[in-house]
Amino acid sequence: MPRWPPRHPLSQGTSGRPSISETRSRMELRAQRASSPVSTMTRSLQTFQKPALALLMACLMAGPAIAQSMGSGQTASENSSDLSGPVRLSPATRGTQDASGQQQQQQQQAQSAVARAPKYVPGEFEIYVNKLLGLDLTDPLTLEQLRRSESGLAEIGMVTQTQTGAVGKSTTISTDNIVRRLGADLMLDARMGSDTDGPRQAPSDYLIGIGDEIQVTAWGSVDADLRLTVDRAGRVTIPRVGPVLVAGVRYGDLNDVVRARIAQVFKNFQVSTSLGKLRTIRVYVTGFTAKPGAYTVSSLATIVNGLIRAGGPSAAGSFRQIELRRNGQVVANFDAYDLLLKGDKASDRALQAEDVIHIGPIGPQVAVLGSVNKQSIVELKPGETIDDVLAMAGGFSAVADRSRISIEQLSDRNDRRVRELQLPAQAKVAASNGDVIRVFSSVNTALPLAKQYKRVTVEGEVARPGEYVLPPTSTLQDAIAAAGGLTPQAYVFGTDFSRESVRQSQQENYDRALRDLETEFTKYSSTQRATTADEAAGNAQRAAGSERLVARLRAVRPTGRVVLQLEPEARQLPTLTVEDGDRLLIPAKPTTVGVFGSVFNAGSFLLQNDASVDDVMKLAGGPTRGADASGAFVIRANGTVVSARQAGSGWLGYGSNLANLQALPGDTVFVPEQMNKSTFIQDAKDWTQILANFGLGIAALQTIKN
Repeated sequence: MPRWPPRHPLSQGTSGRPSISETRSRMELRAQRASSPVSTMTRSLQTFQKPALALLMACLMAGPAIAQSMGSGQTASENSSDLSGPVRLSPATRGTQDASGQQQQQQQQAQSAVARAPKYVPGEFEIYVNKLLGLDLTDPLTLEQLRRSESGLAEIGMVTQTQTGAVGKSTTISTDNIVRRLGADLMLDARMGSDTDGPRQAPSDYLIGIGDEIQVTAWGSVDADLRLTVDRAGRVTIPRVGPVLVAGVRYGDLNDVVRARIAQVFKNFQVSTSLGKLRTIRVYVTGFTAKPGAYTVSSLATIVNGLIRAGGPSAAGSFRQIELRRNGQVVANFDAYDLLLKGDKASDRALQAEDVIHIGPIGPQVAVLGSVNKQSIVELKPGETIDDVLAMAGGFSAVADRSRISIEQLSDRNDRRVRELQLPAQAKVAASNGDVIRVFSSVNTALPLAKQYKRVTVEGEVARPGEYVLPPTSTLQDAIAAAGGLTPQAYVFGTDFSRESVRQSQQENYDRALRDLETEFTKYSSTQRATTADEAAGNAQRAAGSERLVARLRAVRPTGRVVLQLEPEARQLPTLTVEDGDRLLIPAKPTTVGVFGSVFNAGSFLLQNDASVDDVMKLAGGPTRGADASGAFVIRANGTVVSARQAGSGWLGYGSNLANLQALPGDTVFVPEQMNKSTFIQDAKDWTQILANFGLGIAALQTIKN
């Protein structure tokens, strides 16, 4: 049975013997060595005793370091511990130099990583979401610090700039809380310049192609250790066997194919095949990608490897709409969330030469903030719900308060509105583009009030109405600033500022007063003795009227409004610290005033310049005969009340300060009816006291009156 001939080095001839020119070169080299000083010294040392020879040779072999130290006057005993091996620096010197060198090397590596990193460009929605958390991603310093933290530069204490621009101080910008798009971390390897050629071990379904290297090892009747490269014809040539067609063969079938071909010539052998250096292929990444273009990747690369090489989707690119196109046809659709959230690589197809990875535009986005396991901006597919979005964010954290979940959405006016989410009832509601879901923490409620973050709702004439979470010491002005500031139409004097703690106090006082009223009515009814049928009918009528009044009063709810002492032309709110649950409503400046109560023509009237309350009352026809003129009052737009008793005696006559009071936009004039019997209203002294004690507005007074 024939065997493979032995393989000879390429420098030898076909006979395996050196050539004449090679022999001549070797002789010249020996002559040069013999005449050198080192050779002469070596021959002379042969007369020395072995210990002295060993010592001298050790010194010569140790190199320039020992020669220099001996020449500088150091004794042999000082270096005796190092004569048996390589010279080492003393521990103190070595530690100092090693630490300095390592730090310098780390800094150079970190600076190189920053230089490699492409400029980070956040999307518009990403900028908005982080601004809600107090991080400005449009600030160049913040973006630079983000790049540094990703490349590890901040971790080794590199000197950076502070937010004020001073050099030489450690940066105070924290990027730990930046909310990123789900999937952005997958592309971090590209910004770090990591190896993205795919797995080191070829899978069994890998197709052998032109340029791949195949290792063939045979033993038994055949002795071979070959490295063969697949030629342009798709074949490898085995000596004394011939060509073997391997292009297009699965790696798992390669051993059988090679064995079958060798078996045509030899018998009684064993063979093992493996892959050596693999070929590279060219693929294209197009669409909404950070770096579109052509890329050379390993033949083992998959869609994910191609995405990483191109830097992944851009700020406008999708992580969920990625196509693999081959020969003009879409052969696979890749959703990166399947890999990120489920660990499913089924759609991560292997790439072939000239494949195109096309990234589509980004889909609807929803932000999930607060007490979830991973604050994220997630991309939606049609039909995905609130429950799906929360699952993408890792679900609730251990301290999440599942009863306090809010969602901020765009309204029909293109401004933002905040509402509470009721779970699990609304878990299957479809999420919408631009939603911001916030899960509040139960831990926050256990903190002292001074350390709790405040949830404040700002509505009306501001740039971005909605709900905002503000730091503990924030003021009303901070809340307006968070909402983007006031619009030109804002009527600051008419700001309706309501507070939950005030509403609760007003409600308690109001309920107590209603109980007292019912007791009063009961006592009054029990003391009335009717001597005639008419008196009995009157008593019954009054009792029924009292019951109706109590029923109407129970339908009224205090608003919790806090009166702000502002000038009519004010353009700024006072520096009052906000509380959790505060609500600010900034109305547009009205052009009318209202007149209600016991007047002939109740309604709203266009306000003329410099009009007085008397002028407004004339538009309403004046008070009726049954009106209680002495109890009239004006409710200002800022919530303050001016009564006839406060302004002066008389009703809208000469010398009445209320009649001469200038009417302001948004004013409401109310004229009550005369009350002949002792009632709850009369005991309260006047209507203005009711407004002050219980926070009732004009709508509540209308309810009581009717």
